[in-house]
This record gives sequence, C-alpha cells and structure tokens, in this order.
Amino acid sequence: MYRKSPFSDFAKLTARVTGHPASFCIAASVILIWATMGPIYHFSDTWQLVINTSTTIITFLMVFLIQNTQNRDSHSIQLKLDELIRAIEGAHNALLDIEELSEDDLLHIKNRYAKLAQQAREDLKQGKTDIDRPDVAAE
Repeated sequence: MYRKSPFSDFAKLTARVTGHPASFCIAASVILIWATMGPIYHFSDTWQLVINTSTTIITFLMVFLIQNTQNRDSHSIQLKLDELIRAIEGAHNALLDIEELSEDDLLHIKNRYAKLAQQAREDLKQGKTDIDRPDVAAE
C-alpha cells in the first residue's frame, strides 16, 4: 500500500545512528585524536585543513538529512492532527490543513483563540466552568 523511498530509509537510519550517544562519543574521540596530533604535525595548515574540510562536508550533508527527517515528521504530525480534528465531534473542520494558510490568517485565528482563553480564565475566576465549545468563526 505504501511505498518507501531509498533516500527516506537512508535518512531515517542516518538520523537514528547519528542521534545515538555512541555517535557523539565517536565524534568527540575523533576531535580529541585530531587535537593530540597537532604537536606531531606542528599545528600545520594541512593539520587544520583536515578537520575543517571533514567537518564542513559532514555538516553540509547532515543538513539535508536532518531537513528530510524534520519534514517527514512534521507532515506526519500534521496528518495525525488533521485526523483527530476530523474524527472528534464538535471540532472545527476548518482547522484541517491550517498550516497552509497565510501568516495573516494564522494570526487572526491565533488571536481568536487567545480571546477564548482569556474569557475562559475570567470565567474560572468568577467560579464558572471553562468547559465549552464556542465558535471560532471569523469576527
């Protein structure tokens, strides 16, 4: 039913491996070994170039792998939230796919929710309940 791409599988595996504490220990060990080799190579330009080039290449490639993982996670979370909104009776289906709205539209909806929250806090101070489903329609 679902197709997996080789790049996604590679990105997931790489994210899992590089996020492991052992990977950090390996990276720290490489830096420590490189630093201890400094006096042997008289802190030469080549000695510095090795670590600079290595870390630049690794960082450059990791940016793309991390972004791929973040995008996939973000999309799956959005889909799960959309499904919850769709499935819950009384939820506002207009909020489905809300991440696609403009910044102005998002700000407008955020301000409406802030007003609802403020009203709920005021109700609580007066001993009323804050359990309600007021409309979030545009004003």
